[in-house]
Amino acid sequence: MRFVTPLRYPGGKGKLTPFIKRIFEENDLLDGIYAEPYAGGAGIAMSLLLSNYVSRVYLNDLNPSVYAFWESAFDQTEELCSRISSAKLNMDEWRAQRAVQLDPDNHTSLELGFSTFYLNRTNRSGIIKGGVIGGKNQDGKWKIDARFNKSELITRIERLAMYGSRVALSQLDAADFIKDILPEVSMHGLVYLDPPYYVKGAGLYENHYFHEDHAKIAQLVKGSIKQPWIVSYDFNDEINDMYPWAQSLRYDISYSAQGRYRGRESMFFSDALSVPELCGPIYQFAA
Repeated sequence: MRFVTPLRYPGGKGKLTPFIKRIFEENDLLDGIYAEPYAGGAGIAMSLLLSNYVSRVYLNDLNPSVYAFWESAFDQTEELCSRISSAKLNMDEWRAQRAVQLDPDNHTSLELGFSTFYLNRTNRSGIIKGGVIGGKNQDGKWKIDARFNKSELITRIERLAMYGSRVALSQLDAADFIKDILPEVSMHGLVYLDPPYYVKGAGLYENHYFHEDHAKIAQLVKGSIKQPWIVSYDFNDEINDMYPWAQSLRYDISYSAQGRYRGRESMFFSDALSVPELCGPIYQFAA
């Protein structure tokens, strides 16, 4: 299962899945829980679930569009897949779905969820409020349908929906998720936080953070999360200075958002975790 999530996501961490699985294996966390306060495309979560590495997944995302998609995928699977099957892949439909995003309060959760999916699959790098693949004149090398294989995407959604009873969804600020949800969750498992990028977050995410927001999360991670945890960020001194007390790795990873390039990231770990070496498409480097 190379691709399990139906969403494309800026900074998606799918390449880290083998590493996260090794974390579960080497720390005796199999059949535990897995929680993501910033779910996004949830690629790692869905892979762990389908591979039966975890018994239950907790997905949280404050963004109403992202939440509406996951709610639709798990609770209104047939209706969502029907809309995907009959979707018109042209600029008129793209504009109609973009209008839904601009006025979410006057649309149902299913309408918003489908709109999120449609734009995620037809926009460059999956950015919901980004530009359409091929440009508005559709004169680019790739066209609007380049990332919209209907049958494959419907199969992914239907496969995930079979595990819906093992997924808990929430739409909270990450800080509230940490304070209100995690204390009620099993201690046997892993919490993975992938907050908005520190440097380029404003250009990629609607709910981007300021310096103070990142610092608040660092303090909550240190003082409030009792389960084993991991935090990942774009590599920069400001973030590194917020986690001097944690185990850490520095690594290179390939991005596709706004053009393909290799970026550097930091990953921080709770003291309770035994940390394996990175391998495969993720390369550790010395800071």
